[in-house]
Amino acid sequence: MPDPAKPDPQSPTATDPVVEPKSNGADEHLDMDDIEKLLAEASGNLDQAAGKGVANSGKPEPFNLGNLEPDHASGERQSIDLLGEVELDLRIELGRTQMKLEEVLQLRGGSVVALDKLAGDPVDIFVNGKLIARGEVLVMNDNFCVRVTELISA
Repeated sequence: MPDPAKPDPQSPTATDPVVEPKSNGADEHLDMDDIEKLLAEASGNLDQAAGKGVANSGKPEPFNLGNLEPDHASGERQSIDLLGEVELDLRIELGRTQMKLEEVLQLRGGSVVALDKLAGDPVDIFVNGKLIARGEVLVMNDNFCVRVTELISA
């Protein structure tokens, strides 16, 4: 077996862009000996690239994840201000309805659309399409506002 520390001048390296199969003239088929030789060479190259030899123990070893506990001493904690500029899609849903296309096309200024909720019912608050809370609609200084009355658990 060739020494893995010394590259074989006839074996392909990682810098070779394309390795062309050797052709023996008219017959393009490889026999079993050639296939086994190519497989052994590829296996050796993979082991060399990984930097270790083939483990012949035949017994799989578990992967060790190491210590997953947070290391409080190895760095300072970031403040919540780091998230201050993250943009989210916030939507307040007053209610829903189903309409036919014909009914939608007949809508004009001043049209009234009936919703499935009654006046005073809580409105749904969505962040990035996920329901996170419910609240009530208020009017403050001629502006509509929503007071959060219930947080929805995950």
